[in-house]
Amino acid sequence: MLKRIAKFIFTATIILFPLCCSAADENFREEDLKRENVIQTKISNTGVSILNSNKIDERISFAYDKTEAKEKLKLDKALLTRQIIIYGYDYKFIEDDNELAAMLSRRIAEGYRSYSGAFNGRLSSLKMKAAPKKYQLVFDKIAVDYMVRAGYNPIAMITFINKSCPQKRNDTISHENLTSKRLAEIYEYIYTKYPYYLKNNDYFNNVHYQNFLLTSAENRKLLQNKIKSGSKEKLKYE
Repeated sequence: MLKRIAKFIFTATIILFPLCCSAADENFREEDLKRENVIQTKISNTGVSILNSNKIDERISFAYDKTEAKEKLKLDKALLTRQIIIYGYDYKFIEDDNELAAMLSRRIAEGYRSYSGAFNGRLSSLKMKAAPKKYQLVFDKIAVDYMVRAGYNPIAMITFINKSCPQKRNDTISHENLTSKRLAEIYEYIYTKYPYYLKNNDYFNNVHYQNFLLTSAENRKLLQNKIKSGSKEKLKYE
């Protein structure tokens, strides 16, 4: 009798276990989808707010893709049509609305230029590819302007880039500037054009901003010397 009961329990377990797993998987997928929808809504609303505040007259949509890789861009040509895609890898560095606005403003600045101008933006894209370091700094500063006009704190551009963009050994043969140089240029731009945010710095105690201050001491010293001397010379940050 005991053997029959044990056999029945064993058989029932085998039958019910996949059903329980299936239900658990379904619940997990549903919760995961809800989280994605929340993120998608937040990205879309923030992105459109930046577009509207800066009177950007090109239609640009926003999409969230939780995958880590960017290989999808090479496969799905539809995603290259005036759509800014935020990947899970980039989004994990976001800690507040200002940093989300920083990331989106930077992408909008680059995207808007590549969509605008002669030949549906193809000429602009060629110029950007021919001088990537120059335009990288240009778009950083445009993004700061976008943030301020949309009511966001531009210091978040410093904290976001500081933690999300690794530092290379040098940029001699790279198509990108050293992250330290980008941060110094952004800091100088905010210092010159939007000093209020540095005088009333909500991010001063942020660990990533403190790390920026620690690692940018020499570059900021160059800026202070330039201000004291009244020089208009463009600084060569490292």
